[in-house]
Amino acid sequence: MARNDDEKLPLEMGLASEAAPRRRRWFRKSYLLVLLIPVFMFTGAVVGMYFQPPALQKFYALTGLQPGGGSSAPIALPPDIELPPAMAETMLPSDVVGLARIMPRGDVSIVAAPFGAGDARLADIFVSIGDRVEKGTPLARLDNHTALESAVLLAEANLAIRQATLLQTRATVAASRDEAQAALDQAVSTAAEADTGLARANELFARNVTTSAALDAARASAEGARLAVARAEATLRRFASVALDEQPDVVVAARNVEAAEADLARTKLDLERAMVLAPITGTILDIHVTPGQRPPADGIMRMGETSQMMAEVEIWQDRVGAVSPGQPVELVATALGRTLRGRVESIGLTVGRQGLISGDAAANKDARVVRVLVALDAESSALSSRYSNL
Repeated sequence: MARNDDEKLPLEMGLASEAAPRRRRWFRKSYLLVLLIPVFMFTGAVVGMYFQPPALQKFYALTGLQPGGGSSAPIALPPDIELPPAMAETMLPSDVVGLARIMPRGDVSIVAAPFGAGDARLADIFVSIGDRVEKGTPLARLDNHTALESAVLLAEANLAIRQATLLQTRATVAASRDEAQAALDQAVSTAAEADTGLARANELFARNVTTSAALDAARASAEGARLAVARAEATLRRFASVALDEQPDVVVAARNVEAAEADLARTKLDLERAMVLAPITGTILDIHVTPGQRPPADGIMRMGETSQMMAEVEIWQDRVGAVSPGQPVELVATALGRTLRGRVESIGLTVGRQGLISGDAAANKDARVVRVLVALDAESSALSSRYSNL
C-alpha cells in the first residue's frame, strides 16, 4: 500500500530537464528587422533626393523617369527648360543647363537721389531712354538748385569781405609799424635835445647863472625823454619781433578768410547735390519719374554699360563642377528668335537660393544654385543690348 501511495503522489522537484527544448529568440530579431526596413528606406530616399548621386541620375536617364513626376507638388525637380529641337538633339550628357538672364556688364545701375536731397522734387530731366552718357554727366536737376545757388553767392560775398578785411589788417599793421618807427626816431631826437638842455642847465647852475628850479625842470625833461624812447622802442619791438603775416591781428583775419573759404566749399558741395550725375558710363535704360515728383525709393532711373552684355546663369550645385572659365555657352531666348553665344567669365563662390524661375508652375522654386557669369561675344552683345533682364 505504501508503494502505491508513493507512486500517486505528484512529486514536482522544480528541476529543469536537460532534454527540455530551449526557447527560441529568433522572432525578436525578425521583428526588429521589420521595423528597421522603413527607416532604411526613408533614409535612402532623403539621401537620394538631397545628394542625387551619379548612379541615381543614370537610373533616371535610362528609365526616362522624372524626379517628382509622380507628385502634384514636387519638391526636387531639375530646371525645366524648353530647348529648340535642334539643340536638344545635339546635347550631350556632359552638357550643363540652367536658367539665365541678360544684363549689362556690372549689372543694371540704379541712379538714386543725391544724399541730403530731403523733400526736394525733380525740376528738370536732361536725358531720355536710350541716351548714352559719360560718367559724371548731369542727368537731372532738383528744385532746390536755386536756393542752394543763392547760398553759394552769399558765401562768395562773405569770402570777399573777409579777404578785404585781411588786406586792410595787413595795411594797418604795416602802418602801425612805420608809425612806431617814426615815434621812436622822434623820441630819440627829443631825448638828445633834453640831454643837451640838462647839460647846459648843470653848467649854468654851477656858475650860479640859473636857479635850482630850472635845473630840476631840465632833469625832469631829460628823464621824460628817456622814458618816451623806452616806450617807443617797446612799441616798435612788438611789430619788429615777428613777420607781418604772423602778427596776431593778421593771423585772426587770415583765419576768418579760411573759414569763409570752407563755408564756400560747403555751399558748393550742397549745390552739387542738387544735380543728379551719372554714376557710370552707359546707356539710360529706364526713367521712373517725371519733373515735379519726389525721387522714389527705388531710384530715379536705371542705366547700364550695354556695349558689353553679360548673362547671369544659375547652375544647380550638383552640376557646377562641370563648369569652368572659358567654356563656350549658348543661350536660347524665345523673344530674340536666335541663339546667343559667349564664354564663361567667372563662377560664383557661394551657393544660394534660386532667383530665376521658369514659366512652369510646377517647377522647383527653392533650388540651391551657383551663379555663373557669361560674357557674350560682340554680335550677341549688339543683338541683346536692348533686352536687359530678359
